[in-house]
Amino acid sequence: MRIKSFITLIAVAAAQFCCSAGQTVTLDSCRSMALRSNKQLMISRSKIQKAGYDKKVAFAAYLPALDFNGGYSYNQRKLSIFDSDQLLPTKSFDPASGSYQFNLVKNPVTGEPVKSPDGQFIPSEVALIPKSAMEYDIHNVFFGAITLTQPIFMGGKIVAMNRITRDAELLAQQMHNEEVENVIYAVDAAYWQVVSLKAKYNLATSFVALLDSLSHDVHAMFDQGVATRSDVLRVDVQLNSARVDLTKVENGLTLSRMALAQVCGLPVNEQLVPADEDITEPHLSAEVANTYNMQDVYARRPDLEALRLGIGIMGQKKKVALSEMLPSVALIGAYTFSNPNMFDGFKKRFKGAFSVGVTLSVPIWHWGGNYNAYKAAEVEETVMKLRLEDARSLVDLQVKQASFKTTEAYKTYNTTCANLASADENLRCADLAFREGMATTDNVLEAQTAWLKAHSEQIDAMIDVHLCNVYLSKCLGTLY
Repeated sequence: MRIKSFITLIAVAAAQFCCSAGQTVTLDSCRSMALRSNKQLMISRSKIQKAGYDKKVAFAAYLPALDFNGGYSYNQRKLSIFDSDQLLPTKSFDPASGSYQFNLVKNPVTGEPVKSPDGQFIPSEVALIPKSAMEYDIHNVFFGAITLTQPIFMGGKIVAMNRITRDAELLAQQMHNEEVENVIYAVDAAYWQVVSLKAKYNLATSFVALLDSLSHDVHAMFDQGVATRSDVLRVDVQLNSARVDLTKVENGLTLSRMALAQVCGLPVNEQLVPADEDITEPHLSAEVANTYNMQDVYARRPDLEALRLGIGIMGQKKKVALSEMLPSVALIGAYTFSNPNMFDGFKKRFKGAFSVGVTLSVPIWHWGGNYNAYKAAEVEETVMKLRLEDARSLVDLQVKQASFKTTEAYKTYNTTCANLASADENLRCADLAFREGMATTDNVLEAQTAWLKAHSEQIDAMIDVHLCNVYLSKCLGTLY
């Protein structure tokens, strides 16, 4: 009777669960869905694209820059060279001296030039230049220039900026890889959490079936007078407690499925059924090594590679700071034009001309500002090197701890398997003794409780083996 009731309850529970279940997914498919839909990964991929564009911007500094500048200006007044009409003295050729002499008013008696009261000679003839002849209409002025600039030597700044942007793109890629590892680890944790709770749900269902069968037998024995009211109440209390625990596990399983769907980028109401839900033992073939080649681990870890690239970037920033203390040379070519123009007199039309030159800029004295900027960049590089050394020591500790925890997880799992066999046998013997009247209700309840604990510990140990292996792979840099 007990076995039949137990099998029936298990079948009903399994049927109800299968009806409410959704699509079956594997661990790899969950990882793929999460990698496609995770928003943080989308952000990191966008950062890689931005770094690529920044690298192209830095490379463009090697090439000549062509610019156009133009404008228009309205001026209130005209431009006048003179403030009034101008009278200019003239000269005539003197055969006696063989040169040109000023035409001056001379004293008819002495023949000497006559001076004005202010002491100036008085010209006898003048040339008139009207003020209006030297006025220029600049009310409307149009101007423009096409300029070509080719850097020749910028103190090494352009080369350093190109190396910075190159390393920045690689850094963004490494940060993306690290985020991928975090997503995979989160997916694995959510996946195995569902597997764990599903196993505990089945275990809780089996435990309720055991207690229900025991309750049925105790009630029958009470009706026949071979069991006390206390025995009945004790079993009923235990049964009700097991049903409450079953409800809690069922609720936890539902929430864990929501968490798995969320981390996979699906709606939280999507019912995902892990393909490993019904496994009874870990199926991992990887062995935990006693020692690892830490140089290979360092090379695989994206966070360490990011720090190494950071050191390179800081070194190039130091060169940029140094370039501010060095001369810079550039070749400049330009075509400038304006309307009006002064190339052939004052003409109200567009006309321009080409010009070519070289610019040289030499920093002389900035009160130590450039030097201090260089020293600050040097300190940043030193800090980044120290961070790398500290991170390597932390990685050493991580790998050792992860290896130790994984080894202990396997040992714990093997121990729980042995305890599980003992608990199963203990329950069988207690059940047989109870039916023969050689054991009390308390003996059966204790055996069932020990059986539940052994199965629960075995489930926890099995899931811990999976999670420890995943964490070890993450520490070794082999997860992705």
